[in-house]
Amino acid sequence: MLFNLLIGLHVVVCIVLILVVLLQSSKGGGLAGAFGGGGGQTMFGGQETATFLSKATTYLAIAFMVLSLLLAFLSARRSTPTSRSLVREAAEQNQNVIPSGQSIDEILGGADSAAAGADTTSKP
Repeated sequence: MLFNLLIGLHVVVCIVLILVVLLQSSKGGGLAGAFGGGGGQTMFGGQETATFLSKATTYLAIAFMVLSLLLAFLSARRSTPTSRSLVREAAEQNQNVIPSGQSIDEILGGADSAAAGADTTSKP
């Protein structure tokens, strides 16, 4: 439940961040203005006071990064610890097809059967 709530909050933060960035006016001059063609602007813009939109962009960007990291950690904990094999499940469902005396690992060639097979063939 917490994971789904955080995903919803993350989507809302993403949409609002996109809108806030698009609402901001450009400084003009583009890349040429940053390197001296803009007349009086420094490389990162002038010394103007931070507007509401620039503060909102900063806080939303921080919230986006924190939520992204939090969701990454939570999704790593939610993953299944064991892998699922369709071949192994089909073999377990058809137990009557497996010859007696052999396990599924021996038939499918698992790591244990390879070691066991190597031990049985090396006997004199």
